Amino acid sequence: MQGRVMPSDYQRIEQAIHWITQHAHEQPELGDLADYLDLSPYHAQRLFTRWAGVSPKQFLQYLTVDFAKKLLDESQSVLSTSLEAGLSSPGRLHDQMINIEAVTPGEYKLKGKGLEIQYGFHETPFGECLVATTPRGICHLAFVSNTGRQAPLHQLKALWPRAQLNGHQKATAELVSRIFSLGPVHVNHRV
Repeated sequence: MQGRVMPSDYQRIEQAIHWITQHAHEQPELGDLADYLDLSPYHAQRLFTRWAGVSPKQFLQYLTVDFAKKLLDESQSVLSTSLEAGLSSPGRLHDQMINIEAVTPGEYKLKGKGLEIQYGFHETPFGECLVATTPRGICHLAFVSNTGRQAPLHQLKALWPRAQLNGHQKATAELVSRIFSLGPVHVNHRV
């Protein structure tokens, strides 16, 4: 009698990511994913979070917001976007977009009209980055490549053409310091 071959953790997470992506419009619950993986909900949650860095629910929310942004870019209404994304109401889309993008669906749809976005360039352990924030949190993060600062700044302007963009190093420095655990903002890290 041959035993059942168990997939590796990597294979299970690959399967989980694919399955969640394929079923995102159905807004599946953790129990549905656990059944698919033949694991307990607790084990599915821990395994996914350990390997993916986010919970299955957070991953689903990222997929949902990404899909919703595409629909909003196509001039869909917030209500129809919410329903097509598998959400029960525009309020759920609003909450997810605030948590992930730091903007409301309406602000996104209007490309930032009436929205003030502060941005700054900062050194991180991964190289220099551009971080942009609304009063609710980070709405954009990009790393500077060999081509310089113009490309990420151009990308920010393209994403938010109707927003008031203000370069403000001091306003974004504290946030970047907390994110990347760089210690106090004005510390000189020379060796």
